[in-house]
Amino acid sequence: MFNRRSFIKNSSAGLIAGNILSNNSQAKQKSLGIDELDIIANKPVLKKELFPKAVILKKIELLQNGKNFTVRVTSKDGAVGMAVSNNMHMKYLHPILIGRVFPAFRNQDARQLDQLIDKVFISQSNYKYQGLALWVCVASLEFAILDLLGIIANKPIGELVGQIYNRDIEIYKANNNRGKSPEKSLEKIIQSQKESQAKAIKFKVGGRMSKNADSPAGRTEKLIPMVREAFGPEMTIYADSNGSYDVKNSVRVGKILQEHKVAFFEEPCPFDQLQETKMIADGLSIPIAGGECETSMWRFKWLIANKALQVVQPDLFYFGGMIRSIKVARMAAASGIDCTPHISGSGIGALYMLHFASCIPNPGAHQEYKGSKFDAPFTCDTSTLTSKNGIVKTPSGPGLGITLDKSFIEKSKVIS
Repeated sequence: MFNRRSFIKNSSAGLIAGNILSNNSQAKQKSLGIDELDIIANKPVLKKELFPKAVILKKIELLQNGKNFTVRVTSKDGAVGMAVSNNMHMKYLHPILIGRVFPAFRNQDARQLDQLIDKVFISQSNYKYQGLALWVCVASLEFAILDLLGIIANKPIGELVGQIYNRDIEIYKANNNRGKSPEKSLEKIIQSQKESQAKAIKFKVGGRMSKNADSPAGRTEKLIPMVREAFGPEMTIYADSNGSYDVKNSVRVGKILQEHKVAFFEEPCPFDQLQETKMIADGLSIPIAGGECETSMWRFKWLIANKALQVVQPDLFYFGGMIRSIKVARMAAASGIDCTPHISGSGIGALYMLHFASCIPNPGAHQEYKGSKFDAPFTCDTSTLTSKNGIVKTPSGPGLGITLDKSFIEKSKVIS
């Protein structure tokens, strides 16, 4: 556990800590300790009772077709599940998936998925690969296994790991327009919102892990009021710094965001600065969001227990899939805060986000949606996967609820 008093005393951040505001968002959070969160996180997720007999994972393969990487799993009884990976990262990570993750699942009972995900961390000392490199691989396989299990049970994956609360997901549209003037940035933000009809938007402040540098200089302070004025008081607006600031400047920019009624401030400081994130949350009334780059369950527990975050954002790929992310959502729900997942746009990641948001009780008002232009071709009988009045419907078919194009799979090659 961090020694916060010693940290404040011995750092320049202490200049701010002595002059913090009361945090209304923190006041709404329930105070749960690490031990209490441990109990919540250790509860089983996959509903094994849906499967009366073993589902042995006989064959596990990685297919490649151009830039697309697809995991295909086949049970001993011949059932097949498939999921497209995070293509952007898998082109570099596939040796880890094939050599270090597949062996821990092959010939195992898929009903033990919770335990298999825990065990893969220590199998072959995989914990030495801790981080995105390991967990993107685990997530890629987990999505395919959940697709397989959903097909067997004739249920969408959300019903395998949670309860369906809402299939109609209200979205927000994120905009990455750093490097442009405030005026050009605003044009892009307005255009993107019109195309999606989203009732919420997220725009970028700061320069991305930039040690307080803006992109370009002076953009953030000018853009914040421009965005609010352009969209009016009713629009929900979020802001994302991508770790641009130290504590002092996070509080400074956060106060401007507060003034303009921005709904949350995402990753104000670098994502691995846990104590600094806590200090920023203490210094502002705007909810602090974060977790897209987090890969450690323990660090999520610390962030929640210490009220460093008021919105948790596990990335469904970077954090290792649905089951691990469900555990974070459960800890957040027990603490009275939202879990609004981050999802990479590569592959068909937005589809996984819809399933996740549909089956947790605390997804937040709006979910990031990167659009319906997916890398891999597929059909979906139960949803157009397009935004209508800012709402996208979650597929309700078995498994992932999609059918990957047959010729696309046939033209793929098995990577060994």
